[in-house]
Amino acid sequence: MSFKRPESILVVIHTSDSQVLMLRRKTPANFWQSVTGSLEWHENPLQAAQRELCEETGLSMNHLHDCNQSHMFEIYSFWRYRYKPGVTQNREHVFQCQLEAQVDITLDAAEHEEYRWMTKAEAVALASSPTNSEAIREWVPDPE
Repeated sequence: MSFKRPESILVVIHTSDSQVLMLRRKTPANFWQSVTGSLEWHENPLQAAQRELCEETGLSMNHLHDCNQSHMFEIYSFWRYRYKPGVTQNREHVFQCQLEAQVDITLDAAEHEEYRWMTKAEAVALASSPTNSEAIREWVPDPE
């Protein structure tokens, strides 16, 4: 088994009027998030963000904004088997992608079951990860 790299990306996607795209994972049940994913061993954070964005939404964006922000978080116990034994922390790099308006996306059916566009406040409340909620609060402008 090849272990995952304990480094990932988070891409907060929102519209110019502050509607946020959220994805519901297949497992665990009712786990809502922005676009996320682990870096492959040969990738840098920007490459991983572009790849994950395309894989999870079908969007191909070359103008992702690197927020130049990363933080450490504890890997949820139900996902630790994917990492080398003893690895419990992950470094997450934050990116932002602003679209002019809501678009239809193509979900990766193996990973996600549903997507929704919602207000910033709804997305902050629904995000299953505290780091995801914080990134939405920080990088999505308040609606006018």
